[in-house]
Amino acid sequence: MRLFDFDRAPNPRRVRFFMAEKGIVIPRVNVDLYRHEQLSQEFLAINPAGTVPVLETDDGTYLAESLAICRYLEALHPQPPLFGATPREEALTLMWANIVENDGLLAVAEVLRNLSPGFRNHVLPGPHPYPQIPALVDRGRQRAGQFFDRVGQQLLHQQYLAGDGFSFADISLLVTVDFAGWVDINPMRTRPSLERWYRQVAARPGAQA
Repeated sequence: MRLFDFDRAPNPRRVRFFMAEKGIVIPRVNVDLYRHEQLSQEFLAINPAGTVPVLETDDGTYLAESLAICRYLEALHPQPPLFGATPREEALTLMWANIVENDGLLAVAEVLRNLSPGFRNHVLPGPHPYPQIPALVDRGRQRAGQFFDRVGQQLLHQQYLAGDGFSFADISLLVTVDFAGWVDINPMRTRPSLERWYRQVAARPGAQA
């Protein structure tokens, strides 16, 4: 197996965090997003979406998307369970992971991609050019604030995002909180439950992966 990766990007970090929690070691292939290597013909033949991470399995299958990669690795390495140990826990983990990605991670990405000069002609991932829309910066900040309010409320009642056990949903949330710092959003400033949770999860060895 090989993992096509880039250290600075948030989505590959989710996979590395997951792998570290499982004790999985997979050779990594660096795809330099700053040099647009993800848009090369060689990489687009692997993943036409032009995004990382991508996992090349032992049989030559290419798996894109962090959630799909982590579910595949969970099936191969079920302990410790990071998608829940019961159908209810699995459903809650997937539910919150989806909320984090759609309402949190993408909201922060909306700010960054419509604000940073580096994304001026490529505001969306992939080979097709799309111009920035400056008005979406404010919308993204509002969406991010609403998202962090929601998870802050959720964490008032339980130790981790999807329940009593650490899960992939927490991995995605920690990466999103750190990603928010790229655009000067401090999710923990007025949300003590989120700060409590963050200190706990950031102390895990996998958070440094």
